[in-house]
Amino acid sequence: MLKGFKNFLLRGDVVVISIGLIVALAFSTLIKAFTDSVITPLVNRAEGKHPIALGVQLGDPGSQSTFINFGNFISAIIYFIIFMAVIYFVIVLPYRSISARRGVVVFGPPDPVKACPACLSDDLPLGATKCKYCGTDIPAQPVTSR
Repeated sequence: MLKGFKNFLLRGDVVVISIGLIVALAFSTLIKAFTDSVITPLVNRAEGKHPIALGVQLGDPGSQSTFINFGNFISAIIYFIIFMAVIYFVIVLPYRSISARRGVVVFGPPDPVKACPACLSDDLPLGATKCKYCGTDIPAQPVTSR
């Protein structure tokens, strides 16, 4: 039982995913600091000199518990976009090129599919002869890409 667990942990995929998560957490901290130190002040400056930040006060004036802060939400969206771009360019692209050298396609285009003429589901494999949803016979002709 322990040997199987050891083999599972030492598989290449588990190690790669673990390293990717550690790197992602490190980048997350770095990008969060960048967003809090640079992006949030820029969003706050764009709000102008209003006594209330970019948002809506639902309750008593000045109460933070009833204030919907759109500025923080905009900063979080910018943080997410920057974080995903860093993950893509620092982890996904190098991993894809390394895998391509090994002859393995990762993060490639989806396989071609065909659509069912009866229920219009468009995720059926090319070799399907019957629809997995409605059971209709499918002709071999119509092929679409996702």
